[in-house]
Amino acid sequence: MGALMLQGTGSDVGKSVLVAGLCRALANRGVTVRPFKPQNMSTNAAVTAEGGEIGRAQATQAIAARAAPHVDMNPVLLKPQGDRTSQLIVRGQMRGTLAAARWREGREGLLVEVLESFAALRKQADIVLVEGAGSAAEINLRAGDIANMGFARAAGVPVVLVGDIDRGGVIASLVGTRAVLDDGDAAMIRGFIVNRFRGDPALFHDGYRTIAARTGWRGFGVVPWLHEAARLPSEDAVVLERPRAGVAGRVLVACPVTRHIANFDDLDPLRLDPGIEVAMIPPGAPIPAAAALVVLPGSKATIADLAFVREQGWDIDLIAHRRRGGAVLGLCGGYQMLGRTVADPLGLEGPAGQVAGLGLLDVDTVLGGDKALREVRGHARGARFEGYEMHLGETVGPDTARAVAAFDDGRRDGATSADGLVAGTYVHGLFGLAEQRGAWLAEAGSGPDHHASVDAALDAIADGLERHLDVDGLLALARS
Repeated sequence: MGALMLQGTGSDVGKSVLVAGLCRALANRGVTVRPFKPQNMSTNAAVTAEGGEIGRAQATQAIAARAAPHVDMNPVLLKPQGDRTSQLIVRGQMRGTLAAARWREGREGLLVEVLESFAALRKQADIVLVEGAGSAAEINLRAGDIANMGFARAAGVPVVLVGDIDRGGVIASLVGTRAVLDDGDAAMIRGFIVNRFRGDPALFHDGYRTIAARTGWRGFGVVPWLHEAARLPSEDAVVLERPRAGVAGRVLVACPVTRHIANFDDLDPLRLDPGIEVAMIPPGAPIPAAAALVVLPGSKATIADLAFVREQGWDIDLIAHRRRGGAVLGLCGGYQMLGRTVADPLGLEGPAGQVAGLGLLDVDTVLGGDKALREVRGHARGARFEGYEMHLGETVGPDTARAVAAFDDGRRDGATSADGLVAGTYVHGLFGLAEQRGAWLAEAGSGPDHHASVDAALDAIADGLERHLDVDGLLALARS
């Protein structure tokens, strides 16, 4: 069975989208393909059917491959949670909290489990497409590496290096990567891809030939800017928008961007709905009075972000918004912040202690216990939803009698204030179905269901890669 790894000259050069597009392109050809990322760092994660969590990008790549997301597709996941610490997720389950310094010392010990997951996927697939992390040129991090060349050499997987021409300096970044790698690592790289080109590719012919000549690698193509990529779930960055008064004919939804915001891809279905305008509110900016709904998002450090909300004055904005008759919805960590108190007696997300919440919901939260990781389906506000739970702790109190969600298995989740204006739930992915968006924003819900939009975007990206990349050559390299 074959395998191919895409590594980058830097972070955010488009590796995740290229792997997803190639997964769909190969699946459309009838090839059984699986995505794999040895190590990921992301604040957005997805829940698998077996009750584990993996990076959001690998879940999207699995959809592209027309396969069910599985923990083996991303065996090591780091979830930053503040104070230079991260949750360590291994094969879908939390294994503890790591400081940044300890991670560099301990990661090599995870290589065995990474290789076991990779071997399991190879047994299922004709081709495994592997995504690297960060930059292949970070030679200062090479010792003990399991994400890039450390994995490629241990698994014997050929590498194609991706450079991003849109940010500039792509010739230097590709040629420079070859210059700093040792001969053993450089020998693993068999070609390069130039990504995110705007304009006439003929203008880059000389640059393309220069890269090939200076590195000795063959080029597999120049990929244009793929606008459909904006329709894929978010993972690694939030685009901060200035608060707006809204766009004519659209409903304004505001989301304050907290310091440790997590699972912000919950907003993607709203952002892509033609009837909705989403404003990500940066620190220092007020929550716009014109918002029909304010969404308080998830967090990797609830108590720390609760303090941040107060520092920005957003607590006062939320009270004023409610007084004007505006709706507020808290998702996961945001739900916890809306209550009377949040307690972290074990110090799971920071220093142990208890703080006062925003007091907009009559509930109290205690962080602790086993992490809830499961897919969920049911009804909220009379409309169907499909999502997942991913949280630590329990929230109880009088307002839970007015639950937000009724699951198909009979459980209930969330809380609603007596006046109906404030609600909170642990359901992620709540807005994926158009029917559910319409239940919260009556004028909205005119777009397609989110999963259908993502699937169409993947097909469009795959078509673009078939036109601009030597997919036959990549397939042959993977099988060599």
